Amino acid sequence: MDLVVEAYCVTKSFPVEERYGLTAQLRRAAVSIPSNIAEGRGRFGLGSFLYHLSVATGSLMELETQLRIAARLGYLKPEQARTLLDTLGEVRRLLAAMVRALRKERAADSR
Repeated sequence: MDLVVEAYCVTKSFPVEERYGLTAQLRRAAVSIPSNIAEGRGRFGLGSFLYHLSVATGSLMELETQLRIAARLGYLKPEQARTLLDTLGEVRRLLAAMVRALRKERAADSR
């Protein structure tokens, strides 16, 4: 959720003409990450949780692309982009570790 807050903070300074473009897409992708994690956790079954973690990972990759575009367009200062991408990398590592652990659990359960 920290990544969502950071994304909202930096997009406040984006050009007004990006309100319905890159700003909205970036915010939507950021919000989608914790939302899909929560939805997957709230559903019954490990398969559903893994599916939603996959969707969250896709949104994370989408957010990374949008941040890189915003940086190239000059909407983000280099240090803002670096901070966001560092946080994004941390979230990516945590998600990957969670998926690995859950897959290992599923494999052990199927034995």
